[in-house]
Amino acid sequence: MSELIAISALIGDRTYRIKINPSDEEVVRKTLKTINDKIIEYKTMFAGKDMQDYIAMVLIWYATEQHAGAAAGILKENLSDQLSTIERLLDNQLTEK
Repeated sequence: MSELIAISALIGDRTYRIKINPSDEEVVRKTLKTINDKIIEYKTMFAGKDMQDYIAMVLIWYATEQHAGAAAGILKENLSDQLSTIERLLDNQLTEK
C-alpha cells in the first residue's frame, strides 16, 4: 500500500490540509478546481451572500451532479438490457423462418 501524501486543499477562502493517496492527487485537484470555479460562478450570480452560502450551493450542485450521473448509468444499463432482449427476439424471429 502506498504512503499517503499531504496536500493543501483550498475551498472558497479556507485552506484544509488533507492526506490522500498519490494516485488520487490529480482527481482531487481537478475536483477542487471545479468546486472553486463553481463558487466563483455563484458569487457572480448571487452577489451579497457569504462564503458559507456559496459553499452550500456548490455542495448541493455537486451532490446533484453525482446523483444524476449515477441515475444515468442505471438508465444506460437498463437500456442496454432492453436492447439485448430486443436483439435476441429479432434473432429468434430470423432463425424461425
